[in-house]
Amino acid sequence: PVLASAHESGCIRLWSIQGDLMKELLPFSKDPSGPLTVLCTDISTKLLLAGSKEGYVICWNVASFLEDSQNKKKQVKEKLCWRAHNTEVVDLLHEEEKNVIVTASIDGSVRIWHAESGYYFGYFGQSRKFELSDTSRLILPSDVNNFTAIIKEESKPMEKKVEYPLMLDKDK
Repeated sequence: PVLASAHESGCIRLWSIQGDLMKELLPFSKDPSGPLTVLCTDISTKLLLAGSKEGYVICWNVASFLEDSQNKKKQVKEKLCWRAHNTEVVDLLHEEEKNVIVTASIDGSVRIWHAESGYYFGYFGQSRKFELSDTSRLILPSDVNNFTAIIKEESKPMEKKVEYPLMLDKDK
């Protein structure tokens, strides 16, 4: 068994049942996901999903790491990152049979997304039916304007950066 904890710094830590830190996951994406507010996995625990205070959803593939968690070289691959809401994500659900992710936000909206691509299907309460088989038409919610970031295998995780905004610039 592995325990996962989400943190205000935007990272996820994976712990052994004895309380030993096994892995720290930092986001690959350039967009600041902000403090993490919710975690969930699919039933088979292949995917780990996190929602953030800034409205982002981040998806990691944890299957290979969990198969051999003693091997320190095993990596956890971030698959997707997208802005699902303009406000805090408060709940996530991964429905494996339909291959969708359902997100809920403090703005009162509940939205449905394709689990493998982050494609937006719509929101609960809309007048049209969900068309879960068509992912060719790229649409976004009206309040979100950036598309899903699909993370490449060779991507490097973001470095923890400390900014010093009040430094003296002699040239200016």
